[in-house]
Amino acid sequence: MQLEEWLLNIAIQYQFLGVFFVSFIGSLSILFPIPYTIIILNLGFSGMDPLILTIAGGLGSAIGELSGYALGYYGGKLISSERRRKMSFFIKIFNKYGAIAVFLFALTPLPDDLLFIPLGVLHYSFIKVFIPSLAGKLLMCFLLAYFGKLFKDIATLVFGEESSWIGMIITTILLFIVLFILLKIDWEKVFKKYFEKEES
Repeated sequence: MQLEEWLLNIAIQYQFLGVFFVSFIGSLSILFPIPYTIIILNLGFSGMDPLILTIAGGLGSAIGELSGYALGYYGGKLISSERRRKMSFFIKIFNKYGAIAVFLFALTPLPDDLLFIPLGVLHYSFIKVFIPSLAGKLLMCFLLAYFGKLFKDIATLVFGEESSWIGMIITTILLFIVLFILLKIDWEKVFKKYFEKEES
């Protein structure tokens, strides 16, 4: 609770830069989420300019979420070239609906890193990750800012106490499951079986 109050005070004191910082730090953390969404919700309720909350919050959280992409991008070197080649077919599949998936993960309470880390591993286009993520985060912050008072109780239930150990453990387990599936599936076979038929 002290951390949340400290971040709330920073946002109030420094306005645009404060909200950007809080959102950036809040989304930067992969395994230890910080409840920046609750802070933006409270600031919207308290009357801070919704435009500041939308732009600063959206930019800060979108840039912070790229930590997962960067982790996958540079950590992916540990994966063999043959495995990476097979995984590259996942990108061909992802190209069809990828922007929508990234947008939805950014907009909703879904843990973005479940998607961003694998995309970083596969060196998926940075622009194709960042633009839909930014759009999703801007819309999320817009909704939090403009409807803070009306949806305060609902949003607390949806977003939860992001700093809870239960949320951290569930996110970590899901992340390992996603990475395991991504590495074990032969995406080359999947692509040839289903998607080459569609293209022919």
